[in-house]
Amino acid sequence: MDLSSINPALLLASLLVAATPILLAAIGELVVERSGVLNLGVEGMMITGAICGFAVAVETGSPLLGFVLAAFGGAVLALLFALLTQFALANQVASGLALTLFGLGLSSLMGQGYVGIKPPPTPKLDIPVLSDLPFIGRVVFSHDLMVYFGLALVAAVWATLKYTRVGLVLRAVGENHDAAHALGYKVVRVRLMAILFGGACAGLGGAYISLVRVPQWTEGMTAGAGWIALALVVFASWKAGRVLLGAWLFGGVTVLQLNLQAAGVAIPVEYLSMSPYLITIVVLVIMSADKSRAPASLGRVFHASS
Repeated sequence: MDLSSINPALLLASLLVAATPILLAAIGELVVERSGVLNLGVEGMMITGAICGFAVAVETGSPLLGFVLAAFGGAVLALLFALLTQFALANQVASGLALTLFGLGLSSLMGQGYVGIKPPPTPKLDIPVLSDLPFIGRVVFSHDLMVYFGLALVAAVWATLKYTRVGLVLRAVGENHDAAHALGYKVVRVRLMAILFGGACAGLGGAYISLVRVPQWTEGMTAGAGWIALALVVFASWKAGRVLLGAWLFGGVTVLQLNLQAAGVAIPVEYLSMSPYLITIVVLVIMSADKSRAPASLGRVFHASS
């Protein structure tokens, strides 16, 4: 065992990369749930985004275009969920689970011709002077654009929910859709926009895994990241800032267990591999004692005639 081989700067930099796909998916799901909709199809939207982004990046040579089409692919799958739950008034839990199964099957079919292919590299955003700073430059200023986009998205969602009329309407719909409808707000339209936003974010998170985190395509490569994103929303008590902390926690545990394996720590690999998920469960149990509660209308079907 040689813990001196673990580079702290590289560890922290890897933490930000590992946290980004979960952060993107979780912040999108937070907006969906704040509107009163429970979408359990995050995993399906992420894996669909992963193959859409990967395929487009390989065919065009442009990772940026791959991310754009990944967001579109996730949003299309989210639109299917919206049609089922907001217009056909189907059960949200059942629809979300069906969406995940559909996404996993669809991605497997679409990805058959892309196994073993390397995507074009996603360029890093080198910032003059700042990128050359010792330690801080490696940790903070040596990442690709999507890492910074994820952080900016968290800040934007936080500010929107807290300070804008759009955020106020979204929260009102999520807390009491009947009262919001009585005040003249378009409940279905608000929820539709939130669901599409969540789907686009999940698609981006999936594409980040296939294009940056693990630059290749393998079937089922999201490996439960969508379920972790769902858990992070509960961990965060439906608050954007806590989503960021939760994503960093999971990303940190994931990277640490990989570094411990490389350092030869005398712990069975299986235990280290399951540690991120065990830590997430423990944190969720602890956070369940928090007095913050879910949006009052979460998961409830809205009837405009009621």
